[in-house]
Amino acid sequence: MTLPIVHHPAYCADLPANHRFPMDKFRAVAELIRREGLLGDSAFFRPRPAPFEWVALAHEPAYVDQVFNARVPDKIAREIGFPMREDIALRARCATGGTVLTGYLALEHGIACNTAGGSHHARRAHGAGFCVFNDVAVAIKVLQADGAIRRALVIDLDVHQGDGTADVFQGDPNVFTFSLHSEKNYPVRKVPSHLDIGLADGTGDEVYLAILEEVLPDLLRQGSWDIVFFNAGVDPYSGDRLGRLALSREGLWRRDRYVIETVRQAGVPLAGVLGGGYSTDIDELADRHVTLHRTARAVLMGAALSAAG
Repeated sequence: MTLPIVHHPAYCADLPANHRFPMDKFRAVAELIRREGLLGDSAFFRPRPAPFEWVALAHEPAYVDQVFNARVPDKIAREIGFPMREDIALRARCATGGTVLTGYLALEHGIACNTAGGSHHARRAHGAGFCVFNDVAVAIKVLQADGAIRRALVIDLDVHQGDGTADVFQGDPNVFTFSLHSEKNYPVRKVPSHLDIGLADGTGDEVYLAILEEVLPDLLRQGSWDIVFFNAGVDPYSGDRLGRLALSREGLWRRDRYVIETVRQAGVPLAGVLGGGYSTDIDELADRHVTLHRTARAVLMGAALSAAG
């Protein structure tokens, strides 16, 4: 059984060479997935750019129109951190369409992963923090509108608190948002998730994993979830440029394996998105991110072998 992986060349737009956001990581992630044979005999699933109607399910239509027509006000563009050109808008639409497709593939295959996504700082009103559209929020809204799901659980393990996702789903009884993050990191003003756990600077593998192992089984028992969206940001890594935690590479792998195995053992489909990760060494960063795809493929193949045995 092959892990379905979603990718689009437009995930990688042009930015100035000195820009803080490592845009080239999306191209490097796709190349590494191909090189390691994680696609098996298959190819990447290629998404369509998310149409206006999808994005407007999670964001204010006026803001969506501004992005689609490259007329985002300068103040909002500065808060997002990107020059809001047509290619940046296309990138956001493709990444969002990619997470929608990842959700549908997860429902069909049990696990699926995007090579982008996890733009969790984009709130209902507008984007922020390198996040134009909140792809996970849009995907959940689309799946709900289509009748494919009713209840969704968001497991957000990016080092930054998932304020945008929390904002979109505040008061929604059918979506539960969980964020495990660095308490003193961005954003300064956090929007409360349904469950937030803020960690002290320098938190390492054992404390981090113990908290996750205490919380996740209870979350899975709390509701009859139709799908889990897993933000597998790799910025909790000790060497990340924008993280303040101290997970090792092995700790990231143990984290991803625990989440994916626990969710699948509960019988819930899992859609994995890339999340944050920051480094000037793009090859190192891509290798860090592909931990998600390697681990998801191993869990999926292990489950297939067990079923065959």
